[in-house]
Amino acid sequence: MVAGGVRARKNAPPREDVLVAAMATIAERGLDGLTMAGLGRQVGMSSGHLLYYFRSKDELLLQTLEWSEAALGGERRALLSRRGPVRDRLTAYVDLYVPQYARDPHWTLWLEVWNRSQNAGPEERDRQAAIEGAWHRDLVALLAEGISRGEFRPVDADRFAARTRALLDGFSIQLAVGLPGLDRRQILDHVQEFFAEALTPVTVS
Repeated sequence: MVAGGVRARKNAPPREDVLVAAMATIAERGLDGLTMAGLGRQVGMSSGHLLYYFRSKDELLLQTLEWSEAALGGERRALLSRRGPVRDRLTAYVDLYVPQYARDPHWTLWLEVWNRSQNAGPEERDRQAAIEGAWHRDLVALLAEGISRGEFRPVDADRFAARTRALLDGFSIQLAVGLPGLDRRQILDHVQEFFAEALTPVTVS
């Protein structure tokens, strides 16, 4: 048993190669269209070795999402640390949040994870909540900064962030699944109109 585990680690491709291939396959065919045997052929690894590392397709899905989110998290922290108006950084946050196109690979991962959340265990739910919580905390911090600098109207930053993310999720799901009616540019315009109406400071004449 120990010797087999040593051989698996020695012969395994880099973990990121597996996650890249998994993300591409899930984006193209969904999790149901991914098999460990097929993924193994892509990365030169047996299905048994893949199961040794990931235990199940659901665990592979969640680890792929966590890996993808780690990259997006780095981008998000970089844009939030920029100098300049908070409104510009808020626009950049939204641009990063909303899918680029239908079947956006990152958003396809999220749709698959959400689809399985009802049957997920406490550990999986906690890991998912940790990812969503990072987006929420960064948005709260951005809103609080804008309020403190007088760029935004005073609002409850936590409640406003929750409503904003619900709005973004709703629009993003429509775009990610390819529903007709709204393209990405129209979605971004809707969100900016919402911010203008809800966050623009009231001027006293």
